[in-house]
Amino acid sequence: MKDQHAAPTVADLDLIQRIIPHRYPFLLIDKVRDIVVPKSCVGIKNVTYNEPQFQGHFPGMPIFPGVMIIEAMAQTSGILVGLSMDLVDKNATVFFMGVDGVKFRRKVIPGDVLELHVTALRGGGRVWKFEGRAMVGDELACEATFMAMFDVPKA
Repeated sequence: MKDQHAAPTVADLDLIQRIIPHRYPFLLIDKVRDIVVPKSCVGIKNVTYNEPQFQGHFPGMPIFPGVMIIEAMAQTSGILVGLSMDLVDKNATVFFMGVDGVKFRRKVIPGDVLELHVTALRGGGRVWKFEGRAMVGDELACEATFMAMFDVPKA
């Protein structure tokens, strides 16, 4: 694992794109802050009305899809793993392996700032397990545990 003291505590959009392969319209995080390698971090998603999913989910009542909240938590965890395992500029791919205990507690709508709090429960190798909480202000919007596998192409 990478030296905890050398890791950044904030990842901007440029660094995010150097770690995970997601791009518009499926890159769902704008920034990651409070990074404590290899333990936890907080992703930030600014929810805006001009995003493509709001054309159909739902017309006249835009709600950020729950499955996209879970994906945003997973992308946030990808940044934590990328920094923990020194995967910047390594073209790593992340694969979802499972999601458990998902509960949705609050609608997420345009104008909300979604904070994606992820904590590593198990990691260090290719397979990691996380606990995630999506917050809007001090309100819990979603919670879940999930697992992902990280694959790095051989040089």
